[in-house]
Amino acid sequence: MRIGGLTKEALLVKLGEAAVQMNVYATAFLFDERFVVSKTADALDIEICSLASLGLSAGGSFSQVLAAAQACGLHPCPAEVGPQLRLQLLEQLEDRAGDTRAERGAPLGSITVASKPLKDDVGFPQGLYLRRLDGRLWLRGYRSWPGHIWRPDDVFAFAHKAVEGT
Repeated sequence: MRIGGLTKEALLVKLGEAAVQMNVYATAFLFDERFVVSKTADALDIEICSLASLGLSAGGSFSQVLAAAQACGLHPCPAEVGPQLRLQLLEQLEDRAGDTRAERGAPLGSITVASKPLKDDVGFPQGLYLRRLDGRLWLRGYRSWPGHIWRPDDVFAFAHKAVEGT
């Protein structure tokens, strides 16, 4: 996928032009001063996989997720991968409306971007995930705490190479 080469403002405009829906957590995440985009365009290989495929058959905490990914040669993504991936991944499984498990974790069909939190504050959005619901594309932010256990069928996006600053 392509990342970088746009200003933060231009990236936000593109999200609006693509009719990407965002929740308040995504808006807070994207408008935070710590959310930065690369000025130069580059290609970044992304791997989208379940936690079970990383060997986490019982799921795991976010630190366990990152450790399992690293053992498989995968790395956290730069924060800008969230909106860039949303713009480039237009075909995504439809979420099941009424999926009650989303109240305690990632909704079915969602893709969580594995990126390090912008700041160490559980009250602030910890990251972004992509969702398709009722035919509309979403970029959503989420809040979490270090002890949250992600399910083995939760799906994450990781980078194939380490990127400076992630």
